[in-house]
Amino acid sequence: MSDVLLLTGSPGSGKTTVAALVATDAARPTVHLTTDEFFRAIRTGFIAPYLPDAWRQNEIVVDAIVAAVTEYVRGGYDVVVDGIIGPWFLPVYRKAAAEGDWRMSYVVLRPDLDTTLDRARQRAETELKDVDAITGLYGAFADLGELEPHVIDTTHLDAVQTAAAVRDAVASGNYLLSAGTTGPRSE
Repeated sequence: MSDVLLLTGSPGSGKTTVAALVATDAARPTVHLTTDEFFRAIRTGFIAPYLPDAWRQNEIVVDAIVAAVTEYVRGGYDVVVDGIIGPWFLPVYRKAAAEGDWRMSYVVLRPDLDTTLDRARQRAETELKDVDAITGLYGAFADLGELEPHVIDTTHLDAVQTAAAVRDAVASGNYLLSAGTTGPRSE
């Protein structure tokens, strides 16, 4: 059985850096799948994913990501998926996990907002740096209800410390999500 880690949080939370560390140091064959690349593949007709008009585009991209994860898992790989994977898209992942017989952990990196914005300012020019967009996306992860125990506060952790915390979280089994669907996608 393969393991899939959904590593998420707002822009600037450190997802890609930490996912690369976790995947590179994995004990088993592991793929690091960066969801941003799936969005960047849209060359004509792209809508920034955080805009309301992007909902249908985002559904298609998530389906493509889940299909890629499924193929890597079928090939015997563990997969670390990094991207903005809010609870609203978890039913798609849960359904695929149930059909593909994979274990799935959900970890949300959530430094405080000031730290998030500071880290976002230091990102490459091609990355999202719009304060309003980042603040809005940060808010989407501010209160996760029943998924709140899946949050790791990384305010005072560097990338190496965060990767260690993520590895420990996954190893604990406390961040596993049940497979199957929990309802339809919603806006």
